[in-house]
Amino acid sequence: MPNISTHGLKVLISVLLGTFTVSLNNSALNLAVAELMMTFDATATDVSWVVTLFMIAMGMTMPLTGYLADRFGRKRIYLLGLWGFLVGSALGAMAQSLAGIILARGLQGVAAGLMIPLSLSLIFSAYPSDQRGRASGIWGFAVMIAPAIGPSVGGLLLEISQWRALFLMNMPFALLGLLYGYRYLSTDLSNRRRQFDLPGFALITLGMGAVLFSLSQVETLTDLLRFQALLPLSGGLLALFLFVRVERRTETPLLDLSLFSNMGYRLSVILACLQSVILFGCILLVPLWMQNTLGFSPLTTGLVFLATALAAAACSPVAGRLIDRFPPQWCIGAGLTVTMASLLGLATLTEATPVWVIGAWMGLRGIGLGCAYLPSTTVGMKDLSEQSVAPASAMNNMARRLTSSLGIVALSIYYDMAVNAALHRGISHTEASAAALHHAFLALATVAVLCLPLAWQLGRAVTCQRPASQSDVTLLAQASESPLKAASTRRPE
Repeated sequence: MPNISTHGLKVLISVLLGTFTVSLNNSALNLAVAELMMTFDATATDVSWVVTLFMIAMGMTMPLTGYLADRFGRKRIYLLGLWGFLVGSALGAMAQSLAGIILARGLQGVAAGLMIPLSLSLIFSAYPSDQRGRASGIWGFAVMIAPAIGPSVGGLLLEISQWRALFLMNMPFALLGLLYGYRYLSTDLSNRRRQFDLPGFALITLGMGAVLFSLSQVETLTDLLRFQALLPLSGGLLALFLFVRVERRTETPLLDLSLFSNMGYRLSVILACLQSVILFGCILLVPLWMQNTLGFSPLTTGLVFLATALAAAACSPVAGRLIDRFPPQWCIGAGLTVTMASLLGLATLTEATPVWVIGAWMGLRGIGLGCAYLPSTTVGMKDLSEQSVAPASAMNNMARRLTSSLGIVALSIYYDMAVNAALHRGISHTEASAAALHHAFLALATVAVLCLPLAWQLGRAVTCQRPASQSDVTLLAQASESPLKAASTRRPE
């Protein structure tokens, strides 16, 4: 049995290495689009599948993690995902065609779909519930910092080498993660008798894949109304509806939808989805303004987003400690208030706004992101039983991806329609774009305002639920001698 005072930290490092690898690779590869187009004489649409297939494969794999973790054990499935990501990186580095790169990215997407939902489950199994906020805050630091340094690392590697280096850079982190994982992740009990829900798997895979594929092809209202987008979107939504109906009647469902009867978890998923719309909405709108309208370089735009990521990464560990010590609605509410203020500031952008002002508003948004985004998810899941965390995390991730995709499509369609309507009235493109972005950022600020009462309800819900948890009393007794000690890694019967 590992030393209980250090085991939790070792588990945390093991998981950090894996999730850091995934986040770093995704953010760095975005810079390789132009080089891949030139190398393989491909169109932007063809190269976009390097990102699109990864997202679709990850979304289609996530529903399986709860079943696989219960059937074979979390450690085995997590390390299988890390092995898959390592193999995908090697195949990507050796690829001789764009199709080979896309297939390698598909394998990486499947691997990430296994790893990401299990990350919090493995971390939570190593800490009592009153210390999970601090642990997840440290994990959130790595998740936030990887996208911040990814573009810089990717740009440097492309400058001194070529696109293959973007796949090779994953391998040292993945190998180290495997070494730590096999050494420090504990083997938990597996339920070999659990049956596989084939109808549920078919419906959720078809639904997630079809919806994500169709939304990835949509930028304007015309795109949305095309048969090629409308058919898979309608079919995917129907499959998701049927999935919910089937799961409610199945004795051993693929995903335990009864978790949504837990008010704390339900509110945390709603908050996470709404904040995802804000997060990805800014990722869409700010480059539209800076690059397409004002003509700033991608490097300048990247530095503005670097301010967001660094601020979020710095605040994440602090927010984790706060939600452990105080009622979580105060930290989350403060983060949402800061987010709202930053969005109102971004709504005031004009052609004369200096870059440093944009960076300041984006940095403020990062503070709000670090205090509200990940803490909302952590608070909703920190008091769930160990066997429920993996499926709960998977459903949270899937809901966020679907909601953010819908939000991006809605904002893209609005921006396109508003700008075109203004151009027809004789307004210049810069003024038309500024007006459209003004209203879009105000809409996102309204979403942040709507989150405030939900954050208050979430805090009250988890505060009322927590005293009833007898397992936490036992875990706290075990951890009383250390400021950050680990709980038992065995699942409760």
